[in-house]
Amino acid sequence: MRWTSPRLSSAIALGFALLASLPQSAAALGAQPRYATDIRVSATDDAGAAQVTVSFSSAPTFSARLDHKRRRLIVDVPGAAIKGAPAAVTRRTGVVGGVLAQAFDTPTGKTTRIMVTLVKDAEYAVRAQGDDLVLVFRPGPLGVMKERAGTAPRTTSAPESDQVARVSDVRFEHTSLEDRVLIDVSHTVRFAESVSQGRRTLRLQNVRLPEALSRTLDTTAFGGLVTAVSSYKPTGAENEVLIDVDAAGADARVTRRGSTLVWSFSKPGSLPSTLTGVGKDGGAARKTRTVHVEQDFSDVPQVFDGVPSGMAEQVSEANEAAAVSNVVMGQAGRFTGRRIDLDLKDADIHNVLRLLADVGRVNIVTADNVSGNVTIRMRNVPWDQALDVVLQAKSLGMVRAGNMIRVAPLAELEKEREMAIARRKQEMQLAPIETRLIPVSYADAKDIQARAKDLLSERGTIAVDDRTNVMIVRDVAGNLNQIEELTRSLDTQTPQVLVEARIVEATSNYLRDVGIQWGGDATFSSATGNPTGLAFPNSVGMVGGASDTNTPTAGLSPFSNSVPNPNFAVNLPATVGTGQGGALGLTFGSIDNTINLAVRLSAAESSGMLRILSSPRILTLDNHEARISQGTLIPFSQISAQGVQTTFQEAKLQLLVRPHVTADGSVSMKVKINRDEPDFNQTSARGDPTILKREAETNLLVMDGHTAVIGGIFTRNTGRNLNQVPFFGDIPLIGLLFQRRRASDTRGELVIFLTPRIVNRSEALGR
Repeated sequence: MRWTSPRLSSAIALGFALLASLPQSAAALGAQPRYATDIRVSATDDAGAAQVTVSFSSAPTFSARLDHKRRRLIVDVPGAAIKGAPAAVTRRTGVVGGVLAQAFDTPTGKTTRIMVTLVKDAEYAVRAQGDDLVLVFRPGPLGVMKERAGTAPRTTSAPESDQVARVSDVRFEHTSLEDRVLIDVSHTVRFAESVSQGRRTLRLQNVRLPEALSRTLDTTAFGGLVTAVSSYKPTGAENEVLIDVDAAGADARVTRRGSTLVWSFSKPGSLPSTLTGVGKDGGAARKTRTVHVEQDFSDVPQVFDGVPSGMAEQVSEANEAAAVSNVVMGQAGRFTGRRIDLDLKDADIHNVLRLLADVGRVNIVTADNVSGNVTIRMRNVPWDQALDVVLQAKSLGMVRAGNMIRVAPLAELEKEREMAIARRKQEMQLAPIETRLIPVSYADAKDIQARAKDLLSERGTIAVDDRTNVMIVRDVAGNLNQIEELTRSLDTQTPQVLVEARIVEATSNYLRDVGIQWGGDATFSSATGNPTGLAFPNSVGMVGGASDTNTPTAGLSPFSNSVPNPNFAVNLPATVGTGQGGALGLTFGSIDNTINLAVRLSAAESSGMLRILSSPRILTLDNHEARISQGTLIPFSQISAQGVQTTFQEAKLQLLVRPHVTADGSVSMKVKINRDEPDFNQTSARGDPTILKREAETNLLVMDGHTAVIGGIFTRNTGRNLNQVPFFGDIPLIGLLFQRRRASDTRGELVIFLTPRIVNRSEALGR
C-alpha cells in the first residue's frame, strides 16, 4: 500500500481511539434513559403570551433553532424518547398554533424533537427547570426574548443572531453551459458585485465566514471559464465576506435559490437578462415574484451512493441545492477534493474510510454492518472521487451533514430516508387547519380559485362567495400564506391605456395662367375713300375670325362690358373673373374706321395652403378592443325592380385599437385609423359625391408616453400647358403674341401620429 500523505499512522491511531470510545459513550447514554412524559400549553396573559411545558423523566439538555421559514421553533433533546407525552397538541393558545413531538434514531441514540408552530411573530425563551423544559412566547419581534427587569430568561442554548448570517458552504460546479459558484448562507443576505482587472468580487454584508471556508479552490482542471474561487474575510471589516473569482472575459449574474446565492459564469452574450423588462426609466416595470416554494427536506437525510460524471447533467437543481458539505463533492458528481495516489490490496474497508477521512479532513462514521476488503489502484484522483468509487463497489451509501459523513449499506439508509419522509407527511397530517377569507378586488375570484387549487394540500379546500367576490380557503397556515401571496400578486389593477392619434393633412396649390387676345379689321374701298386704285382688287377687307359670341371681350370698350364683334385673330385668353386674375384691353382705330386693332391681355395666378388636424383619442383596458368614430352618412339612390331605394354610405373619422401592456411597461398595439370624407368636386352622373379614403392599419410597439409616426403619404402633381398658333407661336419673341401659358403645382401630405399612455402605471405595474 502506498499513499502520498505522511500522516497514515496517526490517522489510524486516532481512528482506533475514536472507535474504542464509542461503546463507552453509548453505554453512558443508555445507563440513564430519558423520556418525554407530558406536554402542556397554557396562556400566561390576555395579550397572546403562551407557555409550553414539556416534562421529562430526568433533567434535559437541549438545542433550539428557528426553521428556515422562521415560523416554527425546533427544540432537539438528545438522548430522550417519548413515553406518555402526546404526539401533537393542536389547540391554538395565544401566539402558539400547535405543538408536535417526534422521536427518531441518530448515530448516538434516540433524540426527541419538539416543534412549536407560531401563528405570528413572537419573542421566545427556552430554559430547563428541573425535569421540565419550558418554552415561553410573547408577541413581539421574532427572535430571542430580550432581557427585562426580573424576567431575564436562563437559556442553555440560543440561536445565532437574526441579523448576522453564516456561510455554511462555498462550492464550485461546472456544466457544459456555464460555471457556477454556490454560496450557502443561513438566511437571505445583501450582496454587491464588482469587477477589477478580470477578477470578479462578490461582497456579502452582515455575514460570518468559518475559518475552514477561508480558502482558495483551484478549478483549472475542469477546463471552464472559472480558474479559481477564493473566499475570505477582508482586513478590518466586521461581518463581511469576499468571494473572488478569476473568470476573465465571462458574463456573470447572481441569482437566489432559497438561501443559496448562485453566481453563474458563461460565455459573453449567452446569459439571459436578470430583469423581466426595462421600463422607460431603465428599471424593471413588472418584476417576477415567487409565491410558492416547495417545502424543503433539510431534516431528511440525503443518501448518496456516488453519481457517475456522465450523469451529472441529469441531476436536478433541487438536489444540487441540497448538498451542504463544504469539502466533499457536489451531488452532481463534481469532485473538487485533494488529488491523491492510492495502491491498496485486500485493505479493510474501515481502514480505507479512515484514510480518506484523514485526507479530506472530514469525520466519517461507519455503521457496524459495513464490512469487507477493498483492492484499488488510483493515480492522481480527487479523494472524494475515490470515496465515491469505494462506496459504489461495496453497495454502500453515505449521509452528509457539514463535514460529518455517515457510511452504511444503501438499503438501510434508504429505509431511514423513507421513515423520515413518512414523519414529514405525518407532520402535515397533524398540522392544525385554519380558515381564511381572502378578498379579491380587481380580478374574478373564480379565476383566482382555479389557479390557487394547485397550492392546496390534500386536506385543503377553497370556495368562492360570488356576492362579495371573496375566497374562503381552509388549509394549514403555510399554504394559506402562499395562496394569499398568489392572490395579491394576481389581483392587481388592469392597466388602462389612453391612445391618442393625430392625423395631420397639409395641401398646397399653385396656378399661373397667362393669355392674349388680339385682332381687328381693315377696309380699303371707295365707300371708305381709300380704294386700291386697281381694277382688281379695287376694294380689300380683312377681319379677325377667331371669336364667337362666347369670347370674353370685357375691357375692350369703355362704354360697354362686351363688344359684339371683337374680330380677334388670336384668341387665347386666360381664365379670369371675379376674384381671379385680371385683364387689360386696348383698341386702336383710324379716323374713318378703315383700320382697327384690338388687344386684350389676361393673366391669373393663384396659390393656397390647407392644413387639417384630426385628433381622436380613447381610453381602454389592457387587451380590450376600443373604437371611436365621427362622420356623416351620405344618401345614395339606387334604382331596382322594387323601385328607388336609398342607401347610406359612411364617411367618417375612426380609431380602432387593441393595446397590450408588456412586462417592461411598453404598449403593443394593433391599430386601424381611417379618415373618409365626401368630395363634392368629383360627382357621379346623378350628382352623388365620391368618397376620399385615407386609411392606415398596422401593429407596433411604443414605449409608454412616447409618440410614434405610424405612416404618411406625400403626393405632388405638377403641370405645364402651352396653347399656341402653329408656326407663329414658335417664332422667338414674336411667338409670345400667339401663345397661352399655364403652370400648376399641387402638393399634399398626410402624416399619422400615435401616442399611448398608461394612466394607472404605478398601480398596475407595481412601480
